[in-house]
This record gives sequence, structure tokens and C-alpha cells, in this order.
Amino acid sequence: MLRTYFIFIASCLLALLMHSASAETGTYTVQKVSNGVFYHQGVHEDATADNIGAIANVGFIIGERCVAVIDSGGSYKEGELLYQALREQTDKPVCYVINTHVHPDHMLGNAAFKQEDPVYIGHEKLPAAMAARKDFFDRAFSDTLGDAYLGTEFISPSRTVAVGEPVTLNLGQRELVLTAYTTAHTDHDLTVYDKKTQTLWTGDLLFIDRIPALDGSINGWISNLESLNTEKLSYVVPGHGPAGSEQWKQGLKQQLSYLKTIREQIRQIILDFGTIDEATSTVGLEMKDDWLLFEDYHRRNVTAAFVELEWE
Repeated sequence: MLRTYFIFIASCLLALLMHSASAETGTYTVQKVSNGVFYHQGVHEDATADNIGAIANVGFIIGERCVAVIDSGGSYKEGELLYQALREQTDKPVCYVINTHVHPDHMLGNAAFKQEDPVYIGHEKLPAAMAARKDFFDRAFSDTLGDAYLGTEFISPSRTVAVGEPVTLNLGQRELVLTAYTTAHTDHDLTVYDKKTQTLWTGDLLFIDRIPALDGSINGWISNLESLNTEKLSYVVPGHGPAGSEQWKQGLKQQLSYLKTIREQIRQIILDFGTIDEATSTVGLEMKDDWLLFEDYHRRNVTAAFVELEWE
């Protein structure tokens, strides 16, 4: 009788654990952007233990031969969930993990794909950027993410893409074109273009709804966005915000307007011998209601842009 009771209790606990794991996985879903192209849309928050760092858009592209992962997630845990979501769509091997840039919400999940022995790919300047920030990211995000961070490794690309020298990958009846950019959002931005569906993954060159975060050059960012604006694209997956065939056009227009407005206003302050404090307290405030997380990033953007523009 006692033995039967313990078996019953053990069965209940096992069922509860399986239900919890299933529920946890079930809340992490991917959406189909175009044929064979899937993404998980990150939440518009900063990374926390509760959101496991899943704040950026990440996903994968399925070819006839294998799969390419485009950004791996904001924690090892998100990387695991992304891998599980991928396996629900295909049993083809993961041959590439492509990081669009160094920011942690895009690459802390890299190690979750190690078992597939993929080639890790990034901008030619990504290895240096990763090495320079590794210690800081390790300290900051191990505290911020808690258990979701466990298992994280900083896996530098073994193959890189140089500016002016795009790389084409073949997933089997599916070619991806990887393009490295001059300094914009960062000094090592990379885009991924799927020829089959004319889908472009912009990384953080494009933010929709969430305010852009400047970690490179405002002049370079504007220039690169203007170039993207001339391309014929069917679908776009931004670094943050909804993917699709239409939203990106308005999103790109709004981001260009934001960056150009703060550049123009900062230049005028510099011309009038104003200070950086004046800039951070006045520039661009009329756009406050246009962006999520405005209060968290706008002043940083103005500060970074001012430092660049005062030396023009």
C-alpha cells in the first residue's frame, strides 16, 4: 500500500514537471515570415531574469540541406528554446549560426547550438568586439539573467565577412547573402538576405517601435539606412519589432527621421557653441511619444551623437 502511494506521488510529480517544461517551451514560439523563414519576436523590455533576455528578434532559415540560425538569443536558455522551436519545424542539421553583431540579446545563446557543430559567422570586426566586451557581459548578465545565463559561452566566429566582400552561403536550393557594413549601429553590423524569398534580416540596423540604440556612428547609420531604403525587398526582419512585408517601410522612415532630427538639432547646438548638457536636455524631446523605452535610451543616443558630431 505504501509502495503504491509513493509510486502515485512520484507519477504526479513527474507529470507536473513535464507539464511545467511543456508550458515553458510553449510560451516561446516562432512565427513564419516567408517560406522556410521563421523568427521569434523579442519583447520590448530590457533583459531580466523573468524575460530570459529574449528581447531581440532571432530565428532561422531552412534550406534543402541544412539550417542557418540568425542570432541565437539573449541567454543560453533562450538559445535552448530557439533550438527546440527549430526542431519542431525541421530535422535538418544546423550548419551555420550567424551573429548580426555583438550585443548580448543577439548572441548569448550561441552555445545552445554547439551540439550541431555549426560554423559561426559574423562581421570581420565581431571577434575583436566580442573579446573586448566578454568580461563585462559575463559579469553583468550572469547577475541580470540568473539561471537563464548558465551555460553561456562567448563563441567567436570562425568565419568572417569583410566590408565590400559579401559572402554567399548555400543551404541547399537556398542562397543567403551576408553583407558587412561600415560603422552604423555598431562598427560590425551584418545583414542576411535570403534570395529565395527576398527576405532581409537587418539585425539592429533597423528598430521598429522600440527606440534605436546608438553604439557606433550616427552619420554612418543614416547613410546605411538610406542605402537599405533603395533595395527591393519582399520581407524584412528587423532587430526589434514586427517582421513582415509592410511594417518595415514605415519603420525605416521613422527611424531615419529620428536620427536625422537629433543630428540636425545637435549640429545647431554645436554651431551655437552649446554644451552636451544642453543637447541631452533639449534635443529630440518632441519625439518622446513615438518610441518605446525612450527614457532609457534617448539621452544616451544624444550623448553619443554629440561626441561624434562635435569633431566633424
